[in-house]
This record gives sequence, C-alpha cells and structure tokens, in this order.
Amino acid sequence: MHVTAVLSLKGGVGKTTVVLGLAGSALKAGLRTLVIDLDPQGNATTALEPEPTETTIAQAMERPSAAILASSISQSSWGEEVDVLVGSEDIERHNHPDPTSQRLGRLAQLLSALPRDDDAVSATGLAKYDLVLIDCPPSLGQLTRSALVAVDRAVLVTEPTIFAVSGVQRAFEAVQAEREHNPDLQPLGVLINRYRTRSAEHEFRVSELRELFGPLVLNALLPDRTAVQQAQGAGVPIQRWDTPGAREISSQFDALLGRIVRARNTRPHRPRARQAPEA
Repeated sequence: MHVTAVLSLKGGVGKTTVVLGLAGSALKAGLRTLVIDLDPQGNATTALEPEPTETTIAQAMERPSAAILASSISQSSWGEEVDVLVGSEDIERHNHPDPTSQRLGRLAQLLSALPRDDDAVSATGLAKYDLVLIDCPPSLGQLTRSALVAVDRAVLVTEPTIFAVSGVQRAFEAVQAEREHNPDLQPLGVLINRYRTRSAEHEFRVSELRELFGPLVLNALLPDRTAVQQAQGAGVPIQRWDTPGAREISSQFDALLGRIVRARNTRPHRPRARQAPEA
C-alpha cells in the first residue's frame, strides 16, 4: 500500500487539485484508492461526492478503530475504486498547535487498521487499498504533523509566486523535522502548480525553487489550465475531461503517480509498527 501526503503551508496553491489528479490517474491505472480529507475546508470530499456516512474523519481521529474507520469511509461518485475518508469542519478541533505524542499517532493508528490481506478484509469489512492519498490542511498543527508521522512520502505543492515559495520552504522543513518521529519519511518532490510559460515572474520563481531544492523540484510543471476547474465543476476526474489542456495535465499526473509507486517499491523493507511516537 502506497501512502502519500500532499501538503503545503500556504493555502490556495492547489493541494486538493493534486490529490484529485492523482486519484484520477490511479483510477485509470486500476489502483484501489482511499482519499483521506484532513483539511477542515473539505474540498476533496466536496469534489468526490461520497455517499453520507455515519461518522467522519473527526470521529475517527477521536476514537481510532477499525469500526469507526469503516463507518467514516464511503464510495466516491467516481466509482467503486475510489473511496473517501469523509472530511468535516469538526476536524479542526483536532488541529492542536502543540500536540502530544499520543495525538500525533492517531492517524497512523487509523491507517494500521486498513487491511493488508484478504483475511483482514473479511474481519474488518474495510477494503484493501493500493494507494492512500492524504489531503493536508495548509497549517502546521496536529493534522499535518500526524499525516507526516503516518506516511512514507510527501508531495510538496507550490505555485511559482513569492509567498508560495516561502510556504513550500516551511513545508520542507516540517518534513525534515518530523523524521524524528518517522525515519522512513521522505519528500517525494516539489510540484509546481499553475505555471504560466509567458510569465517572467513564474520563470524567476521556478529558477529560485530549483536553486533551493535542486533535483527535488519535479520536472513536470502543471500548467494553469481552465480544464481543471471545469472537470472539478462537473464532478469528474481530469482524465475524463476531453480537452487538450486536460490531456496535458493528466499525463503529468500519470507520471507523478508512477513516481509514487516506484519510490515505494524501491524502498528497503524495514518492518515498522505504526504506533504513536514516544514523548
């Protein structure tokens, strides 16, 4: 199971767009996917339109268990291969600025309940997923930090603007700091979103990012295309929006998904219990 967090510490840079793009590529590739909506704004949940659930991520973080997790997951409107751990504004109450070690481990505890084999599927009623994508809030509190404790890879999303560059710097520092609790954690790369080829400012910021992060900056620059908003408004994956702009972006999400799969498959196997980090 590939578990990846998508984050930035600046709002409005397109984190949810990246999560949805990756989920669409996974759907096309036949990978069973779970989207975890940790952002109190709940945009991923809104876009994926899951059926109503008895509980949400807020209750699941309150009392982590297989039963609560199962009652908080619903099939998305995209089809049975994409499920959602449904978001809620109430999750904000878990976003403590200085969480205890126990609180930091709650999401990892939830993920540990996801089945790894067919016997566990039968016992829990949960699906076995190939890919888990976590849409993090644009703040460095308990929610984002708990995601970094629970995953192996993090995609850092930014726009080529001065404030977004600052945000991705802080996100990178957060990833490095959280390795104290999760030594397997690595940044998968810095993904530049909403790039405009004729913008001198964008060219300057891309160069700045490459100076700061070197090869961590992904070669693929997601262009600023209206197809993204059109597909989201229609409630479909960008991969099903048949325009040149949509096809261009879809191919880049396919490449990013391939990078996620390769990174997980080439990682040395080191069994590790997903437990709350020690204080």
